[in-house]
Parts: sequence; C-alpha cells; structure tokens
Amino acid sequence: METRKLGVGIVGGGYMGKAHAVAMQAVGAVFDTKLRPSLEMVCTTTPEGATRKAAELGFRSSTADWQELVRNPDVEAIVIASPQSTHLKIATAAFELGKPVFCEKPLGRDLTDSRAMTRAAEAAGCINMVGFNYIRTPASQLAREIIEAGEIGEISYIRGEHTEDFFADPLIPATWRTQGRANGTMGDLSPHIINASQALAGPMERVLAEIETVVKERPDANGQMQTVTNDDHAQIMCRFQSGALGSFYVSRTAFGRKMGYAYEIFGTKGAIRFDQEDQNALWLYEGGQPVAREGFKKILTGPHHPDYVNFCLGPGHGTGYQDQIIIEAKDFLTAIETGENLWPTFADGLYVNQVVEAAWQSNDSKSWIDLQNV
Repeated sequence: METRKLGVGIVGGGYMGKAHAVAMQAVGAVFDTKLRPSLEMVCTTTPEGATRKAAELGFRSSTADWQELVRNPDVEAIVIASPQSTHLKIATAAFELGKPVFCEKPLGRDLTDSRAMTRAAEAAGCINMVGFNYIRTPASQLAREIIEAGEIGEISYIRGEHTEDFFADPLIPATWRTQGRANGTMGDLSPHIINASQALAGPMERVLAEIETVVKERPDANGQMQTVTNDDHAQIMCRFQSGALGSFYVSRTAFGRKMGYAYEIFGTKGAIRFDQEDQNALWLYEGGQPVAREGFKKILTGPHHPDYVNFCLGPGHGTGYQDQIIIEAKDFLTAIETGENLWPTFADGLYVNQVVEAAWQSNDSKSWIDLQNV
C-alpha cells in the first residue's frame, strides 16, 4: 500500500501529550495505515520544557506558543492535549486553517465552549474527534457489537461507574485538581462513563443527580489547610431516549479502585458485564440456556475481536492502556484519509458536556432535568 507522510503537532507534553506522541509513532506499524504520522512540533508552557519534550519524544521542533504550532505549514493535523481552558482557542484557530483536530476530553471548559467548538468544526467542514480512549478496548468494542446485533435483546437497564482512589486519603495534598469545577470528578472522570453509556445504550433523555465534596479541606505544600472547591463524587440516575433506565456513580475517593471504569447492562435476552481493571475480558449472560448451564460466560479478547489482532496473535494475551491511544490514532488517521468523521466527533463530546451540565443543574435544583432544555 502506498503511504503518505502526515505532519502532526501536539499541544501539551504531559501525561496525555506523551501518550499521543507514542501512539503517532507506533500507529503506522501497528495498523499499516496509509497516512504515516511525522512528529513535527510539540508545544508546552515554556521554551525550555518544549525543547526537552521534543528531544524526549522525537519531535522535529518545539515551541511555547500554540499559535506558532497551529500556523506551522508542516503541521497538517493537530492533537490538543492541554488543559480544557485552552481547547476552544486552539481548535478554532486550527479549523480556520482547515486543519483536522483531535481534542482530548472533556471537549471544552464548559458547555458554552463545547458548543462553540462544535459550531467551528461543522462550519469549517474539518475532521474532528474527541479523545475517549476506554470505550475503544477490544472488549468494549465487542460489547457494542453484541448489543447492536440484538444478542441481549432490548436494553432495559445500565449501571455504570468510573471510580478511582487518587484522592481517597484525606491527607493527600491539595493540587490544581482540587480547585475549579472543571477539574473535579464531574469534569474529569464522569465524561468517560457518560461516553460509554452513549456508545452502549444511546443518548439520555433526562437526569437526576447529587454531587458532593467528600474531603472539604486538604493540606497544601506548607501544611496549611486549603478549601477544596470542586467535587469528589456523584450519583446520577437517568432515563434514556430508548426507554431504558440507568444509574451511574463517579468518584475519586473510592478506596481500592484504581481504574474502576465498569458497566453492567441488562437486556430482554441476556446481560453484559465489564470492568476496566480486567480490560481484556467481557462477561456475557445468554438467556434461554438450560437451568443447569445458566451463568455468565467469561470471554477473553483475542484476534477475532475488534482491533486486537494488530497488537497480538495470542488470545488472552491482552492489550493495554497505550494500545487504546494507538487505536484512537488509527481512527483519527482513517477519518483524515477518507474525509469522513468517525465517532466520537465534537458533537458527541458536546453531548457529554450537556449531560454533565444537566447533572449540575439537577444537583442545584434537586429535580429531574431534561437534556433538551440544557
């Protein structure tokens, strides 16, 4: 297959910036893509840091000015892996130049930003994608196939969670993560499981939510107590447009949970269970079995499941976190090559922000909130 170089610029050199840089370097070999990314420029907050990241990650050049990166003629596609407050300006500038954009979740700092970003993408007609990586595991892709094929019938109920414990200990110091609504659990963790519910059960119709701060004060670097200004955990009830019911719990104070992105789905013919801490297995219950054979069946992912074979030929050997980012890179490159957007687009990211905003409105008003009114 004839290949073509695609110059990529990444805004952000932190945890996700590195993940995307590694993915762009690996995706061509893993998936034999027609477009082969070339790491052209990285942008971080200081020139010194950007120079260091360019050397570490293999970029040809670096800058501390995101506008320089966007305007660089060698940068043909842009990955935004910087704080949410920067997403709108970077994406809008890129679209004005007709450049495709992959933006890490959540799409915008708030619903207003997300709406503006979605309008800009649609007006420019540019390829756009939001970074929801967990739903791309082979197991969750298999879950989508099973549901879409009607194997568990019509969905009646979905229970989901995204639980971690990085702030479970009250003595863990305050950081930027404990300040500002966008950095709380609803802004950080809930978008992933909301996106999962969208993929598996379709859009929600209305929500009822309660959102709380569990640890209200934390010590700062000097040992002085600092007020926590955002949320630690939340519970959300919902009704989907399909008629199915749902409930979700998100928390950063759930002791023992490291990557508790999990869901359980009940249908009229069977059920599905999944837990990201065991991301290479899907549990399937098929109704209509003899009583002596009833029970969940553990399906280990393997070469016959979506995107697995490109990483490994051995069933049960498994894929990991970085592989999810490589699958995202493959999807982004495929969209650019074909000129057709692939899910999830900015519009799908906007939907997630709508649900988050509806949850906050519900918490404040102590009432159900219809998404069409948000």
